[in-house]
Order: sequence, then structure tokens, then C-alpha cells
Amino acid sequence: MEREEKERKIRIKMKVGNVEFEIECHEDQVQNVVEKVLSTVTEHARKVPTAEGIPHPTERTETCRGILERLWREGFFSEPRSLSQVHEEMTRIGYHYDRTAVAHVLLDLVRDGILTREGRPRRYVYVQKRPP
Repeated sequence: MEREEKERKIRIKMKVGNVEFEIECHEDQVQNVVEKVLSTVTEHARKVPTAEGIPHPTERTETCRGILERLWREGFFSEPRSLSQVHEEMTRIGYHYDRTAVAHVLLDLVRDGILTREGRPRRYVYVQKRPP
């Protein structure tokens, strides 16, 4: 009976992105084998060339605030920018967030003293309050 349990094989089918694979191993090896396969798939995905200037999908784990702070560090807000311009720039670099989310983060950055906003409601422009 114990011998049967040790020799019992498990078959797993997985799909990560556009890569599909099947694993067959002993029950006690599942975690180790799956970790090895996932690390190999991740490494392979990083080596695949992508369009110039657009990050690879595996590298896109940034928050809306993180992206806006990066734009601030790069000097994007050295000139006054409207919500529309900020949203367009985020879309251009490959991040698609709802305009409402972007507006909320911009307001948070104003409250934190990183940006300042000028103008009237619905016509605000955002500019850096202090250099990065």
C-alpha cells in the first residue's frame, strides 16, 4: 500500500500566457517541478522581444500611483498638464487606467505636496510643486 502511494503519479496541465504545458510527476515532487517550470517560463517570457518602448506584460505590475510618480521623477509634470494629457501619456507608455482612478491619484499627489493644481474644477492643470 505505501509503495503504491509513493509511486502514484500526478498529471497537471497548465497554461501561462500563450505557453501551455503538461507535467507528470510523483505526488511528492509536484511543488518542486511546478516551481521549476514556472521559473523557466518566466525566464523565457523575459527574453522574447517586445515592441520598442512598451514594457513586457510580465513587467507591468505597477500601480497607478507608481506610474504617476515615475512620470513626476522623469520631469513630465515640469510643465502644467491636464488630466487628459496625463491619461494620454499613461496610455502611450502602455498603462490603461480609468480616468477617474488617474484623477484620484493626482488629487492624492496634490495632498501629499508632490504636485499642485491650478485652475477651476474640470479644468485643473497639474504641475510639480517640488523637483524630484
